[in-house]
Amino acid sequence: MSNDQKTENKAENTLVDEDLVEELHVDEASAEENDAESVDGLTVEQAQIQSLEEELAIANQTIAGQKDSVIRAKAEVDNIRKRAEADVDKARKFALEKFAGELLPVADNLERAMQSADVENEIVKPLFEGVELTQKSFISTLEKFGLSVVDPQGETFNPEHHQAMSMQESADVPANTVLAVMQKGYLLNGRLLRPAMVMVSRVPSEGVDTTA
Repeated sequence: MSNDQKTENKAENTLVDEDLVEELHVDEASAEENDAESVDGLTVEQAQIQSLEEELAIANQTIAGQKDSVIRAKAEVDNIRKRAEADVDKARKFALEKFAGELLPVADNLERAMQSADVENEIVKPLFEGVELTQKSFISTLEKFGLSVVDPQGETFNPEHHQAMSMQESADVPANTVLAVMQKGYLLNGRLLRPAMVMVSRVPSEGVDTTA
């Protein structure tokens, strides 16, 4: 083999060695790049998935919070509506309270006229019947607007609806029983407009128990 051929082969081997070295460098660079792409032992794809899952969890929490706010807002609106309806109903029921209170003396006077009339007198009897009819019609008209009579004759004394004007000992009825009604009371849609003035029974040496 000539010297020229030896020189040429040596040059070729040198080129091959350089190519091998370059490939090794490329492989090492790729490995380093792959290592750089790993985050806490995760690949880039896995890290992205984890990030998206975290964002999804945050979004779900936000939606849940907004849903709760909407529910509470709806409940508050319902409460406001119910309160408004209750206020309107209350105003409607008791709008006539003052007017009805002014009419009670009329009912009282009709009641007194009937009580003082001599029904055995044939001359007075037609007048009594007229007053009685007027009184019944008057009370019936008031009842249409929610007014009701409190006439507790013979009932147990109720301090919420009755006003004790006097006490009288009695062995015939239990204590705290209404013996007589001096003036009838009235309720307007279940609320006391005027208490009934009554006489209440008691046992000897004992006062009326107003807590009964």
